[in-house]
Amino acid sequence: MISACLFAALLLAAIVFAAVNFESFKTFISGGSEAVSIADEGAWQYIGIMLALAAGIIGLTLSLSRKREESPASRPHGQDALPAQRTKLSKRTSAAAAMIILAIPLTIYVGSYFFGDRKYYFVSLLIVLETMLPFALVFESRKPQARELVIIAVLCAIAVAGRAAFFMLPQFKPVIAIVIIAGVAFGGETGFLVGAMTGFVSNFFFGQGPWTPYQMFAFGVIGFLAGVLFRKDLLRRAPAALAVFGGFSAVIIYGGIMNPAHILIYQSGLTREMVLAAYLQGIPFDLVHAAATVAFMLIISRPLLEKLDRIKVKYGLVE
Repeated sequence: MISACLFAALLLAAIVFAAVNFESFKTFISGGSEAVSIADEGAWQYIGIMLALAAGIIGLTLSLSRKREESPASRPHGQDALPAQRTKLSKRTSAAAAMIILAIPLTIYVGSYFFGDRKYYFVSLLIVLETMLPFALVFESRKPQARELVIIAVLCAIAVAGRAAFFMLPQFKPVIAIVIIAGVAFGGETGFLVGAMTGFVSNFFFGQGPWTPYQMFAFGVIGFLAGVLFRKDLLRRAPAALAVFGGFSAVIIYGGIMNPAHILIYQSGLTREMVLAAYLQGIPFDLVHAAATVAFMLIISRPLLEKLDRIKVKYGLVE
């Protein structure tokens, strides 16, 4: 309760500061050229308010959900006790991490600066192949079964269909929520594969372009981190915890990659002013994306994870 009170006090203080500077704060988070001009007067105070609001909401949500989650009756199906070896990352997860940190960013860099963004189909296919390599290590000592691949293909299809179904609402998409669920249910490399494939396939509906490799990478990183953090017991399966992680990922990871990516696509060089303007103008879209991720995660995470748990137990799917 002490931590909940502290986070509640932080949230209340942030709300008071935001209310005192309401007009300027509203202009700052609305994006556009006005946000850039407001930032010139003192961006850090508004960034501080946003961080305090986020920290207060996240801390208060997790503190209030911790007590309920610790009750055995409230645990999702199959979550009675974590095996001791679960926190140890496998070789394939380490290989996937190396691929994500080194090979895939290098592939995007080569595609952007040596091919001039004209070979984005080729770069996207290379990312798909690189993503599949660590996942293929799952089957290094045995013959894979089709049912182990079908469920992953279905998750990709659900994410693609979800993005297409909400095409009329910019940034209000369930993709990140489904990618996180895939990572939690089947591991980080599967989360990256679902995220990367979703970004590639769904852009056949939304339009392929030099932004596709960046979207594949952003979605994939979120799925991979979800799987790794869950395996290391740093991310809980509770809807509130997953919703907080999803909202944070939408703003920090997806927005943090895609906002400067647009500058790299359309400009020959980066400057501090360009990066700041890109982030400020992207704030409204990132906040909508985060709100959508939180909403979808609160609605679908528990039932979908329970269904995936039953499928894994029934058919002996790969962990």
